[in-house]
Amino acid sequence: MSTPGNEYGNQYGNEHGNQYGGYQEQPYGGQPRNGAGLASLILGIVGLLLCWFLGIGIIPGIIGLILGIVGMKRAKRGLATNRGVAIAGVVTSVLAVIASAIVLAITIAVGTAFWNNGGADLTECLQNAGDDLAAQQQCQQEFNDNLGVTVE
Repeated sequence: MSTPGNEYGNQYGNEHGNQYGGYQEQPYGGQPRNGAGLASLILGIVGLLLCWFLGIGIIPGIIGLILGIVGMKRAKRGLATNRGVAIAGVVTSVLAVIASAIVLAITIAVGTAFWNNGGADLTECLQNAGDDLAAQQQCQQEFNDNLGVTVE
């Protein structure tokens, strides 16, 4: 049985058999190119998970941000159907970059403070101590004394 405007006799939707509709038809019958938006979301999440490890989440975050922008542009041109996923990818990627930058800055600040407050002396003392456990413990005790830390 044919419905008005459906010369192919498909009673379940449009002339292409798509009963759900809502998708823009792709030019020349191509499939939607949703990979960039999805990859952006995945990389953004990975970046958020990795930001706690010395800020290395900044790398997937930057790549995810670029792919998210590509995915949003594809969706705007009608080449992709997942604009929301691409936007979520951009948001998670930006958060990953910001969080990674903060963690990296804190790591550098703490490392610098350690190094400047006796860390360099401790490292040199431990290297000179070699495998001698008593000498290593003496190095640690001197370091703690310099910092005013008591370990019981």
